Amino acid sequence: MADLQRTVDELAARLDRPALLEDRVQRVVAYSEQSGAMDDVRRDSILRRHTVPEVRQWLRDAGVHEATEPLRTPGAPHLGLLPRVCVPIRHADALLGFLWLIDADPPMTDAGVAEAAATAPGLALALFHESLASGLASHRELEAVTGLLLGERDAAEQLIEAGAFPQAQPVSVQVARPRTAEPDDALRLALEQGLLALRRRLSGHHPLHLVRYDHAVLLTAGPPVPADDLHAAMPVPVVVGIGRPRPALAQAAGSYQEARHAAEVVARVPGLGRTAEWARLGVYRMLTRVPDQELHPGLEGLLADAQYLPLLETLETYLDLAGSAVATSRALRLHRTSLYYRLQRVEELARTDLKDGGERLALHLSLKLARLSGRYLPRDSHHSP
Repeated sequence: MADLQRTVDELAARLDRPALLEDRVQRVVAYSEQSGAMDDVRRDSILRRHTVPEVRQWLRDAGVHEATEPLRTPGAPHLGLLPRVCVPIRHADALLGFLWLIDADPPMTDAGVAEAAATAPGLALALFHESLASGLASHRELEAVTGLLLGERDAAEQLIEAGAFPQAQPVSVQVARPRTAEPDDALRLALEQGLLALRRRLSGHHPLHLVRYDHAVLLTAGPPVPADDLHAAMPVPVVVGIGRPRPALAQAAGSYQEARHAAEVVARVPGLGRTAEWARLGVYRMLTRVPDQELHPGLEGLLADAQYLPLLETLETYLDLAGSAVATSRALRLHRTSLYYRLQRVEELARTDLKDGGERLALHLSLKLARLSGRYLPRDSHHSP
């Protein structure tokens, strides 16, 4: 509700005219401070928290329930009604409410109407979320889920008591991160839209969600939902991290941290695909906590010069395959003599000895760490994690 009120207030201030938001049965949800023209209908709607039947019928006859774009409605002096601009609020073609602005003293410009219409997607998502919240107002649900992911135990109790999540079921957490570089309001809106649409289809899983500045979180009862469903629901390309299920909702924060970590790894390592489970991350579970300055010193020169990329790819494949020359030659379709030559060049340039187990381990971990930091970008994805 706070987001709805803020949006209405900010729009009214920009357009310098009062704005009022109603739900689909024309109960008042939010309204701005009064400025400019005022009529009986606005005053009575605010006092009564709904529009009277005669006015509702007049507006219905004007076509507001069928409208999909902003609509100018005529005034009705006998009802105390000034002309208005109505912006229908819809989500997936379903009517969720109406945004009203008085269209008099002076009438709204086309640019003003377009600016009002631009707020409709955000208002629609907020109203849709409100309709999905089970036993909690949507803003209270978001507060509770935020607290839950921060490890606040009373947040789990609040959600369970409100009927938003079953008491005796485990919880799974998945995190979706956009592939685009910089998060912004449009991206956040897209993540919200995708999760709300998915929640409607997952009602049997008691879904909850939260959208942060650079990622989205989905919580469900029982095992994780198929990652393909999460990908399909998103209007923008994402990578998905999956945490291990926890036996109780109060422990969701642990699954969330794992899912977020897995999403960060899969975003940095394209070879892992577009989905990663925490339990299957292998060495990457540890490496994101290691500073990338801790690389094997002999690799620094190789990483800094693009001409050495084939040598690094050969070395990584060789180490991934436990130092097997036969398996490496087969994987790279490389003659054994050429393989030995490349490995010898690595030893010379990196001042290392591949017969030394400690050196092999340091080189292997350094290559994986360089992947995470973006300093090493192989040309193909056949390498295992």
